[in-house]
Amino acid sequence: MKYLKFSYKNEKAIGILENDHVYPLQSNGSWIKNMISYIESPCGTRGQGISIEDVKILSPIEYPRRNIICLGKNYKEHALEMKGKITDAVVVPDAPIYFSKACYKTIGHGETITGHKGVSDMVDYEVELAIIIGKEGLNIGKDQVRDHIFGYTIANDVSARDLQKNHFQWLKGKSLDGFCPLGPVIIERDDVAYPPALDIKCYVNDELRQDAKTDDLIFDIDTIVSDLSKGMTLLPGDIILTGTPSGVGMGFKPPKYLSSGDVIKCEIEHIGRLINTLD
Repeated sequence: MKYLKFSYKNEKAIGILENDHVYPLQSNGSWIKNMISYIESPCGTRGQGISIEDVKILSPIEYPRRNIICLGKNYKEHALEMKGKITDAVVVPDAPIYFSKACYKTIGHGETITGHKGVSDMVDYEVELAIIIGKEGLNIGKDQVRDHIFGYTIANDVSARDLQKNHFQWLKGKSLDGFCPLGPVIIERDDVAYPPALDIKCYVNDELRQDAKTDDLIFDIDTIVSDLSKGMTLLPGDIILTGTPSGVGMGFKPPKYLSSGDVIKCEIEHIGRLINTLD
């Protein structure tokens, strides 16, 4: 099942995408509007189908209930390409590197990424598999992680590299307005094999920059969710970005940062394509 949030005739709702049609989910005759509420209590009936051509696709979780949780340097080749670029402290980590991304709101497929000219001159892209938590959990065992996942989506962890480096921490450089495109859909956990081993790619203006598999992670999904939940309750709708493969703009010599008008296409097998343009 693929879930998405959309706008149709000035009304927002969540629905199921099948065969190029969106079927709004409804309860007591009204469209369900909040993805997190649905994840917490997945009930409702399908409404009449609407052609995907007639709706505007929105971020599936426009307003996260709290900061997005991210993994840094979680693909070995990416960790190596970033050696000395941000910090010399760690190359390939021995334990997960977590940071927070305070993007409220996230943006959807087709929306424009604000480049924040005058604030940053080094805007970069990072395609990532995002985990959507489905069930509250504290101190989750690795063998229980799968049961706590609702599904997966695509994220672009847009980053201002100069801010990330200048501030000696990552929050500011990761959290400028519009720096988290998300979507276009959430695919249910059981629609792909577990753990997901999916092709993950990013193109800039049709040039393939990133190309890997989602099971190339240094710390796998079971490790990430279990470790995060030690002493920290995970909640339905929480978004966890699992890291990005090599090929980010900062990793090239010379760097290939984004420019106004660049089209960034993030793609993960079975989930779809998340396409955005930098203003």
